[in-house]
Amino acid sequence: MSVRTRLLSIALVSGASVVPAMGENIVQFQTPSGNIHCYLTDGEPSYARCDLMEYRPSLPRPADCELDFGGAFAVSRHGAAEAVCAGDTAASPAAPVLEYGDWVRLGGVACRSERSGVSCTNDDGHGFTLSRARQALH
Repeated sequence: MSVRTRLLSIALVSGASVVPAMGENIVQFQTPSGNIHCYLTDGEPSYARCDLMEYRPSLPRPADCELDFGGAFAVSRHGAAEAVCAGDTAASPAAPVLEYGDWVRLGGVACRSERSGVSCTNDDGHGFTLSRARQALH
């Protein structure tokens, strides 16, 4: 069983907090440290979102963001990644662990777990890299 299939199976039977729409698949994971939680969806639009539980913000807060900023990032199948002004979270304590060196791909976005953090990249080569110390869009 592939990591993606295993994670999808675990996420859907674990009572995951992200509820898929009809016909949509969702994969959730957290890093072994528990500091980064992500989900990927192949819905419309397909995208990945990752949230940091603890972090030192690397990006300036936009003036129009009145919610939490600096710890949530998203990238769709096409186009640029972005830091998310969010009042919610992608975190789920029940999410399975994606071991360091493993990756998952769904809906045109791939995410990889490394000791240095998580990187997610779309089909266009855009994405983000996250760690407690640094967050970057690419």
